[in-house]
Amino acid sequence: MRTFGVGIIGCGNISEIYFSNTALFKRLKLVACADALHANAEKRAAQFGVKALSVKQLLAREDVDIVVNLTVPNAHYEVSAAALKAGKHVFTEKPLSHTAAKGRALVKLAAEKGLHLASAPDTFLGAGGQLARGLIDDGKIGKPVAGTAFLMAHGPESWHPSPDFFYQPGGGPVLDMGPYYITALVNLLGPVAKVTALTAIGNAFRTISAEGPRKGEKIVPSTPTTAMAILEFAGGANVVATFSWDVWKHGCAPIEIHGTLGSLRLPDPNFYGGHVELSEAGAEWQAMATADETFGKINWPATEPKFANFRVIGIADMAAAIERGEPARASGELALHVLEVLEAILISGEKRKPIVLAKREVRPPRLNHKQGTDLAKS
Repeated sequence: MRTFGVGIIGCGNISEIYFSNTALFKRLKLVACADALHANAEKRAAQFGVKALSVKQLLAREDVDIVVNLTVPNAHYEVSAAALKAGKHVFTEKPLSHTAAKGRALVKLAAEKGLHLASAPDTFLGAGGQLARGLIDDGKIGKPVAGTAFLMAHGPESWHPSPDFFYQPGGGPVLDMGPYYITALVNLLGPVAKVTALTAIGNAFRTISAEGPRKGEKIVPSTPTTAMAILEFAGGANVVATFSWDVWKHGCAPIEIHGTLGSLRLPDPNFYGGHVELSEAGAEWQAMATADETFGKINWPATEPKFANFRVIGIADMAAAIERGEPARASGELALHVLEVLEAILISGEKRKPIVLAKREVRPPRLNHKQGTDLAKS
């Protein structure tokens, strides 16, 4: 079994879970980190016992096989392209890039270089997403016909001390949170063929309420804060999806799929476990917990854990895929299709017309128990 050296670029808020979770998986060894603000890299390096380098130094390291790109969305293309040109395999945070055109360029570059490119979210590889996938594949709800997906909250300004990028092009609830939901839906139903959407900016400004020096400061959004879309899947199902940071409170399940024989409810696709609920032919909901599964165990936050959080599983799966000479499940092609769907939502909302998507076969194979145990350390 080969060991892959991992270098992380981007040492901000999201990075800590990547640093700590790398130790949970086979094949991966964290060796270095970098950040545009070197102090951030030094902080993580001291915390996790790795080297803090400049980006240029990290990309030149021979012991770095995989670059993990955790920069802000508008920097994803530049950093991922530089890593690929340096001969590194790349796993990037979502979205793949800030535009579909740049995403296509990354996929092409990786193919030309003979390198693997993969992207968050990898949450669909968790126990919740894979249990739901198995129920659909095994015909428990018959042929999927309809569904709903809801991401509704009141924005990151309540917890992020500097949330400007969330409200700029490349951010917003569509590109920031949409990848979790669209990736989960593609895992369940296959690729999307057509998108029709409406979008809006709900409030003229947002007030930072998170603790910090900018508390009380106002931000002017320049990207939609609410989007409502009808997603027509190539397999025949239609899903209504809403992504909004203009909602104070709601009672909608994150994802429901309804088929000819029954219905399925999924937990929050931002996490890896939770309860999957099945109703066969209108019977009462049957809740199936995933906390006993390898990637469903409740482990986060570190104190008083409430969720399953196995970020890095997509990197471990990519490392195993490199060994096998196969595409990763959270592949660049999958991430590109998800980005094209999300961009189509924004374009359709702006132009008030449907968008037909390029045909892509991107539904990843299921991750069975044996394959999962091959990724995790005991």
